[in-house]
Amino acid sequence: MFFHAYHGCLHHEQTLGNTFIVCVSMDLDTYQAGQTDNLEHTLNYQLVYDVVKAQMEIPAKLIEHVGQRIIDNIFCQFPQIQELKVKISKQNPPLGGRVDCVSIELTKKR
Repeated sequence: MFFHAYHGCLHHEQTLGNTFIVCVSMDLDTYQAGQTDNLEHTLNYQLVYDVVKAQMEIPAKLIEHVGQRIIDNIFCQFPQIQELKVKISKQNPPLGGRVDCVSIELTKKR
């Protein structure tokens, strides 16, 4: 998922924003959905996207904070998820040199 958001400690990051990539990996039982081809038997990814989007729209200084909000909200709203990984990458961070991205990855298990 790609977002233009306003996360960062520096003033220009908070006003101009930057591009962020969010990857979400979920471990859940998909057997019934695989057998029935019915969306009601699995997790609707649109709903997960909506949670991520809502959290990415709330500015924060640290991507660690944003990641924690995302993982906590998804884990709370979708009890069928047994393990969840969220990775946030900040593109072209202002580090004084050429850096493609910086990333954090969080994992949560039931």
